[in-house]
Amino acid sequence: MGMFDSFHISATALTSQRLRMDTVSANIANAQTTRGKLVDGEWQPYTRKMTVLQEAPFQKQLAGAVKGGVQVARIVEDEAPYKLSYDPSHPDADERGYVQLPNVDLLKEMVDLMGATRSYEANIAAMNATKAMLVKAMEIGKG
Repeated sequence: MGMFDSFHISATALTSQRLRMDTVSANIANAQTTRGKLVDGEWQPYTRKMTVLQEAPFQKQLAGAVKGGVQVARIVEDEAPYKLSYDPSHPDADERGYVQLPNVDLLKEMVDLMGATRSYEANIAAMNATKAMLVKAMEIGKG
């Protein structure tokens, strides 16, 4: 492990957590979007997105291809059913007066956002600790 590998590992985590926060932000912004995508001529509500994180493959780390850290494996859609709301005046209401709303739960999104924020802050703290250790090592090296 090199001197700057811990910076690389923290940087990959910061990038991943940033994408996670962006995904949560998109979910919150579209929590009321009833026309998320057009499928077979019918509008479907926005579907909640989630990021799937994974550590860098260990075999690639051994081969030296990657230096470790975390990466976003993929962004998946939540398969939870859409919410139904009775609102016959809504332009997207069906013949019974129900409107399909996105499967976004704001409470889940806030918890996910807080988790991503805490992870981001923890990685900033790790980077600062690494930087402080390197500065001390250079001071020792000066004599």
